[in-house]
Parts: sequence; structure tokens; C-alpha cells
Amino acid sequence: MSKNRPIVLSFSGHDPSGGAGIQADIETLVSHQCHPCSVITALTEQDSRNVKKLIPQKPQDIIDQARTVLNDFPVKAIKIGLIGHYETASAIQSILIQNPHIPVILDPVLAAGGGTSLSNSQLIKSIVELLLPHTAVLTPNSEEARILANQSDLSDCGQALVIKGCDYVLITGTHEQSATVDNQLFQANSKTETFSWDRLSKEYHGSGCTLASAIAGLIAHGLDPFTAISEAQDYTWNALADAYHPGKGQFNPNRLFWMEDEH
Repeated sequence: MSKNRPIVLSFSGHDPSGGAGIQADIETLVSHQCHPCSVITALTEQDSRNVKKLIPQKPQDIIDQARTVLNDFPVKAIKIGLIGHYETASAIQSILIQNPHIPVILDPVLAAGGGTSLSNSQLIKSIVELLLPHTAVLTPNSEEARILANQSDLSDCGQALVIKGCDYVLITGTHEQSATVDNQLFQANSKTETFSWDRLSKEYHGSGCTLASAIAGLIAHGLDPFTAISEAQDYTWNALADAYHPGKGQFNPNRLFWMEDEH
């Protein structure tokens, strides 16, 4: 592995079960030969089935940690995952305003895989108004896209989210009732691009974290966003296809599939 590793700063929650959140970000970024730095936005009580409790961290602590890292490291990309509270969104925005040259990849985590809501109307409003104008790549699933855009048709959602400030919007299709998983990519003044993937049979913990972190890592290496988005989907699909089952609930993506012996 090369020692010349671009640095990615991740704002994300802590998952004690090790399947999602900051652990997923770190595994994915290491897999892409990046150096991950991290700021924990929220602690959680959760297992492989669902989130039971969300404990947001203090906004000023989040700001101080991020500033300290950014003053020391030449960060090439910022990845945002679980936010958990509208004051956290405001804290992150203050960091983005101070660092407009760093591309931002935002995975808007609004609910846990098991169904627990991790947001409210105030947080959703804050994400749309404070964070989307600074976002290079937004990666909502179809349910999150409908909530953020306040639209039902996914094409309308994609265009609306681009208008709100995102350079690229990749709406993932795992929650839709389609034979394949169809991920739709939107950008300003461009036709929609659709990426179709074979639908896998299991439920996964941390798949969205994996995709967004892979995009961040690839952009940090200098890839253009479209290429990074394309390659990150391939990486994520392979990690899901080789998933393992450490607990009693969802499967974990095998983010290190590439370094293991064939079996």
C-alpha cells in the first residue's frame, strides 16, 4: 500500500456494533489507500438490527476538533454521514464555509436501517438550507431524496436537489420495487445517468456509508466526480456481494474483500 495517502475528514456517528458510521468510513477509506481523520457527530446505542439511542455531541467540540485537524492536515475531501441534530448541521456548515476549496460528499442519514428515525423536520430543514449549497456529491437513497426534496417523483427529486446547490446527486434505488437496483445520477444542465446493478438478496448495515466514503476517497485521489461515483458503486456492490454476518441482524459489507484470498 502506498504511503502517499490523501487525507479525508469524516463527520459521522459512532456505531458500537462496528457495521456503519465512522467504522464503515474508516474501513472504506483505508481500502482506497486514504488516511481517514474523523469527528464524531453523535454516539449511538445500536446493534446490527437497529438504533436504540442517539446522543449528539456538543457543536463547539465538533467545530474545535475539525479546525484542529484542518489546521494540521491537507484534507482533500470531506465526507458527512450521520448528523443527528440541527445544531450539528450548523456547526459543520461553519467548517465548510471556512474551507470552500474542499469537496464535500454528503450521505444524508435520516433513518437507521432498522427503521428508527434519526432526524426531524428541523434537522431536515438545516441539511437542505445549510449543507446542500456546499455539497459536491449528495448520495441519498430514494426515501431520503423524497424527504429532502419534498417531492414524490425521483426525477423531480434529483433536479430539485441540484437546484438547492448540489453539484451531483446520486439517488440509490435499493428501496424501490424494481428487479435491479437502479441508481440515478443528476447534475445541472445534464441528462440523467442510470447505473443498474443486480439486486442482492440480503439486508446490509452501512451500505450508504460505504458508498459515500468510497466516492470521497476516490475524489481525494484526484478522480473527477463522475468517475469516482461510477467506481465507488462497483466497489460497494462487491463489498455487499461478499458481505458477512457477525450479529443477529443485517449483514456487514466486506469492505476489505479485495485483499482476501478467493473462496
